[in-house]
Amino acid sequence: MSIASLNWGMILGGFGLFMFGIKFMGDGLKAVAGDKLRDYINRYTSNPLSALLIGIVITIIMQSSSATSAITIGLVRAGLMTLEQAAGIIMGATIGTTVTSFLISINIEKYAMFIIFAGTLLICFFKKQKTIYMGEVILGFGLIFFGMSSMGDALAALKELPQFEAFALSMSKNPILAMLAGVGLTALVQSSAATIGVAQKLYQAGAITFSASLPFMFGANIGTTMTGILAAIGGTTAGKRTACLHTTLNVISTIFGMLLLGPFAAFIQNVFGGLNPMMQIAVANIIFKTVTTLCFVPFTKQLVGLARKIIPGEEPSNAEVDIEEMDGEIANVLPSAAVEASRQAILKLVDVVRMNLVNTQDFFNAKGNAEAKEELDKTEAIANRFDQKITDYLIRLSKKPNLTRDDTDDVRYQLDAVKNFERVGDLDINLGEFFLMVFERKEKFSEQAEKDINAMFTLLVDMFDLAAEVFMTRDEGQYKRLQDMETELDRMEIQFRHSHFERMKNGECDSQIAESVFSDILGTLERMGDHCCNVGKGAVTGKTSDLSDDEVIA
Repeated sequence: MSIASLNWGMILGGFGLFMFGIKFMGDGLKAVAGDKLRDYINRYTSNPLSALLIGIVITIIMQSSSATSAITIGLVRAGLMTLEQAAGIIMGATIGTTVTSFLISINIEKYAMFIIFAGTLLICFFKKQKTIYMGEVILGFGLIFFGMSSMGDALAALKELPQFEAFALSMSKNPILAMLAGVGLTALVQSSAATIGVAQKLYQAGAITFSASLPFMFGANIGTTMTGILAAIGGTTAGKRTACLHTTLNVISTIFGMLLLGPFAAFIQNVFGGLNPMMQIAVANIIFKTVTTLCFVPFTKQLVGLARKIIPGEEPSNAEVDIEEMDGEIANVLPSAAVEASRQAILKLVDVVRMNLVNTQDFFNAKGNAEAKEELDKTEAIANRFDQKITDYLIRLSKKPNLTRDDTDDVRYQLDAVKNFERVGDLDINLGEFFLMVFERKEKFSEQAEKDINAMFTLLVDMFDLAAEVFMTRDEGQYKRLQDMETELDRMEIQFRHSHFERMKNGECDSQIAESVFSDILGTLERMGDHCCNVGKGAVTGKTSDLSDDEVIA
């Protein structure tokens, strides 16, 4: 028998179906539970234990510890998660990935076609989106077992090959060789679950010994870090540290497993030797990863400190959100998390625009100078860059095929909110230019005019803050308050404009420029309030605002 005589079509095709099944089932689970995952990531990663549990849940749903690690690295790179929080999630991912090997070992391959049929029925004959997603989960689950069954008999033939028999004997005698084989295969296919699945099938077929399958499994533990390493290349210091932490944890646990290989193998075979071969490896995988991970938990701070020593440098503050860096790591794997990341980035844009609002009012009251106006222009340029990056990111995100309906709605209202917040910033620059026109001519507004402008400005800042709150909470009651404030702002504009005309008629205005731009200032403030209200409208009703280009003067 030669290598060419093997049924490579069944080996490669079965392996491909197995890999596709894992991905397809994971995509379906993500679609069903995407919003919940996003909330869990936000709420329950405050301490290592809760982060550990979240890492387990995410990995079980995504069927990939590599994907969980890539998401985590993306969130850290974006400044949306600390390295300490990331440590807990990565530890949890190590435990969560054992579920796949356990599912494989259940040995329900004879039912695979029935499972595939059930999943296909749900996908083809039901219109409700969640039912279709559940069909994808079931179909992917069936494909996992069908793929394993297809390649199982073909892999069993490997033991008849003299070359493989010699290699298997070498792995049995040299555990390091078996471990390196596990590292190489996992790095190649980017899935430790797939590598361990192959080991389970080979051991079941008698092609390799149990003493060779364990180092092969340990090697998969290291090989799976390659995804995280690739995700961190060219990223921030925090992202590189997260990848380093992941690699360090898996390397240490693998060394620990290799040192105790003999006693550990004896323990598994003595206690669980009565189980089927695939279940023996699954149990060994679960015990190994759970015990080593739990041993790491008390030393989270020390491990994080070690990662910071290995990768020196300053970490960016949370204000430095880099949307482009997150695109490949989060949007392609878990769009729901990407939607939340963009929401947090929009809040950073809100902070910049609000700072400009307050500074412009201070500039007005201090009868500002050209240098102060130049500083406002620089800050507005930052807001514009933020707007461009977030908008580009959201547009790319909107094209992802695995977005849920809720995620699609979120992307739509976020795009609308970004444009409205950015327009507030643009109009704020217009105000600064109006003020500067007056101050450069050494003119001034009347005392009443100053009071009127400040009254509208103060109300506008309150509206802006409330708009940001409604953007986050989508609270209908707060949106009603925002509408009431807009009505008040409209009333003030009409009243102050009328009073201004009365002052002009009575000859009380002694500043030509201030007299001519005062109505423009009131109109600009009122339009800024409209944009604040548009943010609330999009968040609560889902209806986007119609923004015309002629609204922006800047």
